[in-house]
Amino acid sequence: MKKISIVIPMYYEEQVAEECYKRVTGVIKEIKEYDYEIIFINDGSKDKTLEILENISKEDRKVKIISFSRNFGHQAAVTAGLKYVTGDTVVIMDADLQDPPELIPDMLKKWEEGYEVIYGKRKTRDGESAFKLFTAKAFYTTLNKLSDVEIPKDTGDFRLVDRKVVDVINALPEHNKFLRGLFSWVGFKQYAYEYERKERFAGKTKYPLKKMLKLAQDGILSFSTKPLKIVGGLGILSVIISIAILLYSILSFAFSWNNLTPGWTSLMCTITFLGGVILISLWMIGEYIARIYDETKQRPQYIIDKTINI
Repeated sequence: MKKISIVIPMYYEEQVAEECYKRVTGVIKEIKEYDYEIIFINDGSKDKTLEILENISKEDRKVKIISFSRNFGHQAAVTAGLKYVTGDTVVIMDADLQDPPELIPDMLKKWEEGYEVIYGKRKTRDGESAFKLFTAKAFYTTLNKLSDVEIPKDTGDFRLVDRKVVDVINALPEHNKFLRGLFSWVGFKQYAYEYERKERFAGKTKYPLKKMLKLAQDGILSFSTKPLKIVGGLGILSVIISIAILLYSILSFAFSWNNLTPGWTSLMCTITFLGGVILISLWMIGEYIARIYDETKQRPQYIIDKTINI
């Protein structure tokens, strides 16, 4: 009998934990030809999330729990879940039920047709602000212009993937993983499953602006070196502008044009422009160096406090 593994990260989800379990098991139990396991990852929650999950796991041995020593982030939680799956195919989904588990049977059918990555593509996104919709669109547009790999727009981490794809992802040694980008990067036969994304069942989003910016930064730096090339372009542009200012100053002196304050305008324009280019360049280069430094430390991406039913 084939087996499906469902990976669900949890961070302060006491309001949705039980409902998430009920909805997922209600769907999976109807698929008679599959065995299953549900792996919940407690990402350092300090509320009753872990307590609720532990009570569920006592009644259902198919529920497995990985609990972190502290909060390591959504991508680290999903990565940990992928390390422990035992199924032939794996579903990654969030606990807030915005990505309906009822879609899993249809995604399984696509997997049985031969597709190895079936990713959820959002047709609509209920309950999200205009600001979030705009920033999400801007992020994917920017990422795809900078990246050498096409990353589908309007997608998240909700997807069903073949076990061999998971094995490839698990073998990648990098520390700061941007998973939705990696699933595109590894290739294989992929299918975009369109669906309508609902509002959260309860609670608040765990992705405020700060975390969204961090995720965007991870995506861009992990899949592109073009910012470094942009730095070179800015350097060339600054040289051209400086030469133009110099030529204009020479012509102004030669033809006695009096529309310039002697020395001050060209000096300040040059200094401020070059200063901005240098600071931006140092910031971009520093981000890449920080990544290298982070990788060389070889610290684990997460620390597990305890596991249950694993």
